[in-house]
Amino acid sequence: MNPILLAIIVVTVIGLIGAVILVAASIFMYVPVDERVEQITAVLAGANCGACGCAGCADYAKSIVEDGNAVNKCTPGGAACAAKVAAIMGVEAGASVPMKAVVACSGTCGKTGKKYEFQGIQSCQAVKGFYGGDGMCKFGCLGYGDCTRACAFDAIHIVDGIAKVDREKCTGCGACAAACPNAVISIVPEHKRKPVVLCQNKDKGADTRKACTAGCIGCMKCAKACPKEAITVENFLAKIDQDKCVGCQLCVKECPMGVIHVPANE
Repeated sequence: MNPILLAIIVVTVIGLIGAVILVAASIFMYVPVDERVEQITAVLAGANCGACGCAGCADYAKSIVEDGNAVNKCTPGGAACAAKVAAIMGVEAGASVPMKAVVACSGTCGKTGKKYEFQGIQSCQAVKGFYGGDGMCKFGCLGYGDCTRACAFDAIHIVDGIAKVDREKCTGCGACAAACPNAVISIVPEHKRKPVVLCQNKDKGADTRKACTAGCIGCMKCAKACPKEAITVENFLAKIDQDKCVGCQLCVKECPMGVIHVPANE
């Protein structure tokens, strides 16, 4: 027999045997998949952001069906998504509070400066490795846009030297917060009246003033003005307990440095 023809026959036979094995394996090793997993995956936001605590949308859908995970954890999808998932599962969606990113830094170009000129890779993580960053304030936004590159919704940009959130586009997925090496971005419930402290500086007041003209100096005026004792000052930095805060905004009026704001109104 012609060697070439023999080789073709051998390869064909091997291929057929392999195909039979694969078909048999697919039959005997088949694991039934609840069709609701695919249905839920289809209605989720598809961002695979991990805000729900799972590895991705498919993993979250599987955890809902198999483990009874809550149906309203898809932050980018919001209430509408939660309602669709709840309908598939035949349960109540429950309350879904919109979450938004907040940049706890007020150090724009006109309010702070640089210690040195950085010539390396234009990355917050890269500049952070050089003496803690090039900014006068070592706690502030580094301004090199790691958060902007992490955002899948084009909801955060560098404006006047610091990150600024486009609240209309922000889904609260948390990707920007995870990417920030200085941890100045947090994800908080959206509220029209409750303020936050837009500063992370933990130095003494005098040192903070030298680094930035818009930094919290730990003067405690906001804490004294709060009727609900929702504000504490630790390490020369004010912090607002959002659960205790009633949105009276007296702290906003009392802050001499102007670093307490209601992000939803900006």
